[in-house]
Amino acid sequence: MDFYRIFLYNKAMLSLFTFIIASCALLFPTLMITITYPFSKKWALFWSNYITHRTDRLFFAILKTYCGYDFVADTKSLKGLPDKFLVVSNHQSLIDIVVYLLFFSKRYYNGREVRFVAKDALSKVPMVGKMLRTQGHCMIPRHGGASEAMKSLEAFGTRVNASKDIVPLIFPEGTRSKDGKLGTFYSAGFRRLEETVKLPVAVCALDGGWKLSHIGMMLQNLKKGAYRVKVLKVFDVPQTKEDEKRILAEAPALIQAQLDEWRKSE
Repeated sequence: MDFYRIFLYNKAMLSLFTFIIASCALLFPTLMITITYPFSKKWALFWSNYITHRTDRLFFAILKTYCGYDFVADTKSLKGLPDKFLVVSNHQSLIDIVVYLLFFSKRYYNGREVRFVAKDALSKVPMVGKMLRTQGHCMIPRHGGASEAMKSLEAFGTRVNASKDIVPLIFPEGTRSKDGKLGTFYSAGFRRLEETVKLPVAVCALDGGWKLSHIGMMLQNLKKGAYRVKVLKVFDVPQTKEDEKRILAEAPALIQAQLDEWRKSE
């Protein structure tokens, strides 16, 4: 019993130490965004891009070095993607943002700029809110009603159409899964965005984020875990509402099957 308690204590302390080191890696760029954001969009964008282009790899390198927690990207699934596409994915943690920025970076893909559909409540999160706004992600008003949300999605879609390098990504669940269970996929946001951008739809799955959703879970689950991500299927550009419904009906089944497969090997 004493040995078991010592084991749990050491595991928790190592996870806590790793969490502190990873947080420190983000502290300086976070501070710089906070300082420059009110005065200079140029410098705020510089530090936002610094985070997305550099510290994403550093973040997982720290986790792997000190806790054996790895980032597992299925690079084979990236082959054959069209030049432009819309990503649909499940959602488990704020770290999902880091995961997809890294997954579609030059290290694994071709350096596309991933832009997310997110709630504007994230504006209150240090670093994250300012980074998302500075880089032109789609921030959905929490209290603006459906009409304001649709306007935000249309404006975002217009920006996507004007760029060759943006990969738009939407989480149809609308919220993070705190227990890893797949939630309901809602259609309104996906349909409005797809009808604006008219792109092929890449369904992706990720897993591991729910285990890191808060500090208590991180202390329990950091040791020798993994954050996994994979492209499951690419659908042609939907031509009708029925096509859109079919994609959103098939996507959860594809993702759930992949989650089940990953978790069998744990």
